[in-house]
Amino acid sequence: MQLEKIHYDNKIVKAFIIATVIFGIVGMTVGLLAAIQLFYPIFNFSDSSLGQFVSFGRIRPLHTNAVIFAFVGNAMFAGVYYSMQRLLKTRLFSDALSWTHFWGWQLIILAAAITLPLGMTSAKEYAELEWPIDIAIALIWVVFGINMIGTIIKRREQHMYVAIWFYIATFVTVAVLHIVNSFEMPVTLFKSYSWYAGVQDALVQWWYGHNAVAFFLTTPFLGIMYYFLPKAANRPVYSYRLSIIHFWSLIFIYIWAGPHHLLYTALPDWAQSLGVVFSVMLIAPSWGGMLNGLFTLRGAWDRVREDAVLKFMVVAVTAYGMATLEGPLLSLKNVNAIAHYTDWIVAHVHVGGLGWNGFLIFGMLYWLVPRMWNTKLYSSKLANLHFWIGTLGIVFYALPMYVSGVVQSLMWKEFAADGFLRYQNFLETTTQILPMHMLRATGGALYLAGVFIMAYNLIKTAYAGSFIANEEAEVSPLVKIKHAPGGYWHHILEAKPVIFTVLALVAILIGGIIELVPTFLVKSNVPTIASVKPYTPLELHGRDIYIREGCVNCHSQMIRPFRSEVQRYDPKGGEYSKAGEYVYDHPFLWGSKRTGPDLHRLGGKYADSWHFRHMLTPAEVSTGSIMPAYPWLYEQQIDKGLTAGKISALRTIGVPYAEGYEKTANNDLDAQANRIVTGLELEGYETAPDAEIVALIAYLQRLGTDIKLDEVATRNE
Repeated sequence: MQLEKIHYDNKIVKAFIIATVIFGIVGMTVGLLAAIQLFYPIFNFSDSSLGQFVSFGRIRPLHTNAVIFAFVGNAMFAGVYYSMQRLLKTRLFSDALSWTHFWGWQLIILAAAITLPLGMTSAKEYAELEWPIDIAIALIWVVFGINMIGTIIKRREQHMYVAIWFYIATFVTVAVLHIVNSFEMPVTLFKSYSWYAGVQDALVQWWYGHNAVAFFLTTPFLGIMYYFLPKAANRPVYSYRLSIIHFWSLIFIYIWAGPHHLLYTALPDWAQSLGVVFSVMLIAPSWGGMLNGLFTLRGAWDRVREDAVLKFMVVAVTAYGMATLEGPLLSLKNVNAIAHYTDWIVAHVHVGGLGWNGFLIFGMLYWLVPRMWNTKLYSSKLANLHFWIGTLGIVFYALPMYVSGVVQSLMWKEFAADGFLRYQNFLETTTQILPMHMLRATGGALYLAGVFIMAYNLIKTAYAGSFIANEEAEVSPLVKIKHAPGGYWHHILEAKPVIFTVLALVAILIGGIIELVPTFLVKSNVPTIASVKPYTPLELHGRDIYIREGCVNCHSQMIRPFRSEVQRYDPKGGEYSKAGEYVYDHPFLWGSKRTGPDLHRLGGKYADSWHFRHMLTPAEVSTGSIMPAYPWLYEQQIDKGLTAGKISALRTIGVPYAEGYEKTANNDLDAQANRIVTGLELEGYETAPDAEIVALIAYLQRLGTDIKLDEVATRNE
């Protein structure tokens, strides 16, 4: 058979590689700054004009978005576009779509880099970007999907290799997750409210949040592992049949596991239990994939000692195994009761992020760049130095966070002989772990130093070679793809990519539908409480300021039914958080980390003047506090012109404000603000009624006050 010559597109891969390295440095540098802020709050720059834009609450989501979607995302696209062409033996479906995808994705990243420091955020973890950017993400993701599916359909290879399966699952699942979680009610161009409220919003968010980790940070990189690890080791994948079991069981089971982020919360018990069961089941397919990767190296272990590429990949696959064992263990209720809201979770996430994603990306780049520039790696010694510095960075990052997490949990739960909490002041637990945070920052600095070494090594490699923009290859002529009789059954699916894609979609929809739909349709899942009312206009403005400043990154609003939490946060009556208290919360603000105390029962605990002073000089009010100051709240005014739009938007999505109330809402706002200002004046503090600090005080004083200690009247509607 006469072979045809085609040309693989390396230019698009090069563009994504460059973006990967640049955004890796940027995202990790921002992360290092955020880590330093947690033990040296002067780096919040609160006293300068920068403070409003670089405080921890604003740059923490900037860090996570930059690392996940800019660094890891660009690396994913580079690996997918490079491997897909060679596995399918065809050029990408459309050069125009490839470049639309590239530039569209970079513009989305730029939009995130601008809006998040400005405080334009939805407050939903890993999904903080506001609604116009969400629409842009969906459109660019569709462009990526069309390019990928089109390339698969025009392939010249009958066998659809395992990596392609994972790429297909990534595309369909991320599309579903992003669209469902991003339903929002716009108020202005960059302000919206989540369509869902309270418990439903929490379930949708962590259905998305957990599976964003699964299908953005895991499945595409499993596909990359299945391509680049065998290439680097020059060995075939250990087991094709294990790959099949790994793929289908993983994508079916993963989608159910989201509720394990919400154990002991107000989420219905049945949903929590489903999350636990399927999380434990995840160990089997996850470790099947890990073992398939490690066993692929059979006969090549002697090379691992010398080859930095294989070193990175072996540690990456091992970190994947560690993280996917630890995740199910953390989903067990008795373990979760200790670990949740602590630095243990931070350690767990970063073992996966730094070890699995980071090291696999580094190994891929060290393998790719010399081949695309037709040369040898500039320095194997520098690559090995990067490996050891990066490994030390992970150790110095993760181990202190594990210690910190255990210390936090033990101190939170320790009772003295008199039956009261030994560390009633939450700040005692925060100051105790500061040395661990310093070590964590040291680990982050080491890891970042390794990335700089890699960037230098790759640049020198590129300058030493000659870039192959259109790599020539000889392939079989285009023929009709068909299943050969007598072949393995899975080959039938591999010959029908559209059917394969539909089946992957069905596999991930089953769990999502079973978990989400009953929570929305069965009202007994969220019992209402008669005394819970919508926020007043002033409180609504204050809540939006709370969201803007990223307070949810350090404070939770969920008191779990533990004696230690009830006594710490509600010593008078002992009321843990109820599902019905959140029915008007768009979005929910339960949080995922306690750097500071839970705030759900904060209302009425302190005087207005305490909050006034605390937001201005937190370290003077609470000695040793690492919270940044917020002086701009005393200078900036709320925009009362937005009140009507906020009321109307919330009414549209179910908050029972009376028809026409938006026309008079500012009257109530002014009256409440004047009462707060008058009270502050009596204690010697002057401020304007429309100052942002007044609105924030109103919101903080509302938290947890809807439930009365003698109230037991809960009704289902």
